[in-house]
Amino acid sequence: MQRESAAMKLFCRSCGETVPHDTLAFECECGGLFDLDFSPSFDPDAIARRPPDLWRYREALPVSETYRVSLGEGMTPLLRVPVSGREVLIKAEQASPTGSYKDRGAALMISKAREMGVVGVVEDSSGNAGASVAAYCAAAGIDCSIFVPDSTSPGKLAQIELYGARLTKVPGSREDTAAAVLEAAQHSYYASHSYNPYYFHGTKTWAFEVVEQLGWTAPDTVVLPAGNGTLLLGAYIGFSELLQAGMISAMPRMVAVQGAGCAPLCKAFEQGLADIAPLRPTSTLAEGIAIAEPVRGAQMLESVRETGGLFLAVEDEEITTALLSMGRRGHCIEPTSAAVVAGLLRYLDTAPPDECIVSVFTGHGLKAAGKIEHMLAER
Repeated sequence: MQRESAAMKLFCRSCGETVPHDTLAFECECGGLFDLDFSPSFDPDAIARRPPDLWRYREALPVSETYRVSLGEGMTPLLRVPVSGREVLIKAEQASPTGSYKDRGAALMISKAREMGVVGVVEDSSGNAGASVAAYCAAAGIDCSIFVPDSTSPGKLAQIELYGARLTKVPGSREDTAAAVLEAAQHSYYASHSYNPYYFHGTKTWAFEVVEQLGWTAPDTVVLPAGNGTLLLGAYIGFSELLQAGMISAMPRMVAVQGAGCAPLCKAFEQGLADIAPLRPTSTLAEGIAIAEPVRGAQMLESVRETGGLFLAVEDEEITTALLSMGRRGHCIEPTSAAVVAGLLRYLDTAPPDECIVSVFTGHGLKAAGKIEHMLAER
């Protein structure tokens, strides 16, 4: 049976204050971020009898199934892909309903918003998260406003508007967009993929699926993107819950990838810092992870270090090479996803030959068709 909502609570990572699980606040009064105190459970036999979607793990999800909003997300293929002379496993998240892994977080977060009686939300995004939130709000009948940088790929903007969301284009950087939405969040529920803890309890299902698809064993290493940490931290939560439940025997090593033009986490990791330091970002093809000031930066650094992992920064030339290489193998992925593949290629240079490595195709290439066309023309 699914755990009762009354047993859950949110707690502040900074001051330790606890608040009800259904608070509408997006941060603590002290300015700290909320995480969720929640104890999941797993029954492999019951899970195996259920439909192949995210909700097969219902006892490990902090929302009543009565309120679930679903577009068929979850249980994406785990592909065997030849990379740098060896075969690695890659989760094909571009097969998700809106074309990216962000559907996992949006499905859980918007289901929780529906459970809480929320009638309208705001969100800021570089594209994929906004599209996901807009789609699930449309399915739930919840009013939705999305703030995006005015440089966002046109394909992603069209997708957001197709779902009926109001779109606000903000001039300047990704950080300018984040600042603009905070004013709107004072008057509407902030369905944020970086602040909202329920979002990470949706993306944690990526880890659940990997372990189930490997016969309820964990990989040795996972190679994932690091922007706002939505998949990185979700995977960390998922693997941690599986470990605590005795479903796996060890945590995978976490390798996090950033674009060299905007790599605050890589810089902080190399300098041994506990949190990011200010930096002046330059351009990067990986727009989805070009986050100069991730609000959960310290949490990402802590998670990667705890698993004995590392951060890697890849150049645009490496991203282009990875994108073309995957395209020649039949995989249409967006440049941000190609950045992860570029990081995977870099990691494979020193990886043990018998290591089980899992990575991810984060989003579909059709979302960034114009950018890819330009990259091909330059080649």
